[in-house]
Amino acid sequence: MVSKVLIIDDEEKIRTLLSKIIILEGFDVVQADDIKNGFKKLELADVDVVICDVKLTDGSGIEATKKIKEKYPLVEIILLTAYGNIADGVQAMKNGAFDYITKGDDNNKIIPLLYKATEKVSLAKRVIQLEKQLGNKYSFDNIIGKSKTLGASIDTAKKVAGSETTVLLTGETGTGKEVFAQAIHNASNRNKQNFVAVNCSAFSKELLENELFGHKAGAFTGAVKDSKGIFEEANNGTVFLDEIGEMPLDLQAKLLRVLETGEFLKVGDSKSIKVNVRIVAATNRNLQHEVEAGNFREDLYYRIAVFQISLPPLRERIVDIEELAALFLQTFATKTNKKINMISKGYLEALKQHSWKGNIRELKNVIERSVILTDSNELTEDSLPAELQQLSSVGVREKILSGFDLASAEKIHIQKVLNYTNGNKTETAKLLNIALTTLYRKIDEYQIK
Repeated sequence: MVSKVLIIDDEEKIRTLLSKIIILEGFDVVQADDIKNGFKKLELADVDVVICDVKLTDGSGIEATKKIKEKYPLVEIILLTAYGNIADGVQAMKNGAFDYITKGDDNNKIIPLLYKATEKVSLAKRVIQLEKQLGNKYSFDNIIGKSKTLGASIDTAKKVAGSETTVLLTGETGTGKEVFAQAIHNASNRNKQNFVAVNCSAFSKELLENELFGHKAGAFTGAVKDSKGIFEEANNGTVFLDEIGEMPLDLQAKLLRVLETGEFLKVGDSKSIKVNVRIVAATNRNLQHEVEAGNFREDLYYRIAVFQISLPPLRERIVDIEELAALFLQTFATKTNKKINMISKGYLEALKQHSWKGNIRELKNVIERSVILTDSNELTEDSLPAELQQLSSVGVREKILSGFDLASAEKIHIQKVLNYTNGNKTETAKLLNIALTTLYRKIDEYQIK
């Protein structure tokens, strides 16, 4: 895309000469004879660089620079003056000018400066675009699935995202806890700061302590200089502690101190460091049971579980399998440069019958394996792992429920209670004495209208 340059100068000859030179370099040029008209051009055209005279009929180019940068922060401004002085030059740079040069003496600098200024603008625009893409990538809108159980979890996460509350995400391995944690961070007031994740089960106690809190030089053999831990790296941002149930008890005490005071000690240090972080934790364990077994501190549990969000397993989100499979197919087909754009009915049926102990992560692995093995434009049962092929041979998942079948009786009872409450699911769940997420799962499973 061609960069656009605005020249603001009250001398027509200078504007015309500069325009010719700059157009020959491949830039688009617009002109204005004073500051007022310059702002009109800025409103109408997508200007990258302004070349502006310091002394104009309706004001100072140095003062105009400040106003331009306030309204158009990405625009770079090169100021031209007939008589340069240090004081004006300093003020121009303070006001945000890219450079301040003298007419005549510095004419040879204009084109090189123009290229440098447009490069800076182009880079800034790319950074903004990447930040926007990253923000979209980790937004709640990009969490795939239309099941009611998932929708309930997303709605809850959206409500808590804007607060500073500590969040505990619970659910089986592979249910997308880190995706939720990133979405919570992205929707919070801390989204411009770091999101730093650590898996507490991936390190020994000593290494995890160093990973979390950092160390002072000389703290142990090989510690030749100070090192930051993730709490320092994430200051003013969000720390995601995955598999927090695996954290050793003595480190739990240090984490509790961070939650209560915002302070911690580096390994080998005696001076505490203060940080401001939000903690989102996740576990696939029942932490209440871990507290009872003496494996997890009760006081820490109540600090991190201020707000709990349970993520449903994939077997409770069967309606989402087709959409997830299509997404993973597109991803891996592109990655392997294969033109696979269809999934057979039998293949999908097998996916829907599987128990998915590894949840979304397992589904992703199955699709990747199938793409690698497939030579046609369609995923079929032949490319499935053996255990899923057996399921596909069973036939259609939906079975006719007999009057003696326990599931049939359960379906009929749920339908009756829903009719009684006029479809109020919250009230229905209370009357059935089950969790609302369980009710949604059974409505999906039995296809209750």
